[in-house]
This record gives sequence, C-alpha cells and structure tokens, in this order.
Amino acid sequence: MDQKTGYSAVSKFLIASPTKVRPVAHVVNQKSCSAASAILAHMPQKGARLISATLKSAVANALYANNKLDEDMLYIKEIRIDEGPRLKRVWFRGRGRADRQLKRMCHITVVVDEKAGK
Repeated sequence: MDQKTGYSAVSKFLIASPTKVRPVAHVVNQKSCSAASAILAHMPQKGARLISATLKSAVANALYANNKLDEDMLYIKEIRIDEGPRLKRVWFRGRGRADRQLKRMCHITVVVDEKAGK
C-alpha cells in the first residue's frame, strides 16, 4: 500500500470473521465513496456496518488533510481485510466434554483517493 497516493483509515481488532467480511468489501471496492456508503447502508451483514464506519473515517481523514478535496470526487482505492488474533473460549458440550470455540477478529484498512480529472 502506498501511503503517498491516498488517505487511509484502519479499524483493528473487530470481532468478525475475515471470511465473512471480505465478500462485503468486494462489493464496494473501486466505487465512489458516496455510492459505497449507500450500498453499505442497505446491506444486512455485520461487516457492512464495520466497513461503513471505517470508510467514514477515511473520508474524514482525506477532507481534514486537504481542504481542496471534493467529497463527491473521492473513491475507494483499496480495501484490505486482514486476519487478527483469535479469542479462544471454552464451549461446553454434553457428557462433560468441552470444545474450543474460536472467535475470529479482523483488521479493516480502507484507502480513499481523488479521481483523476474533474
């Protein structure tokens, strides 16, 4: 990821499986920020809410860092869903047995940039 060509936001240690969040990210990748936020608002998945919050933060970072940017010209340059650590919990089963329950976490990185040319 090249930090010089975009504005980013990172959300870490979110309790959501990366395999469930990645398909949501693929839907909005490379779209304009306003269209992506509208799409994410109407998706029922938990990952849509998490990506939407990170996208809002990335847009706010871009607008705060550069006053000449137009919010309508911003688009999602890159979305990365990385795997985080796992919470290991005991899952009690019948007949005195126990299994291990893994609660997976993910890190979401959203990079926004301005479209070339107006």
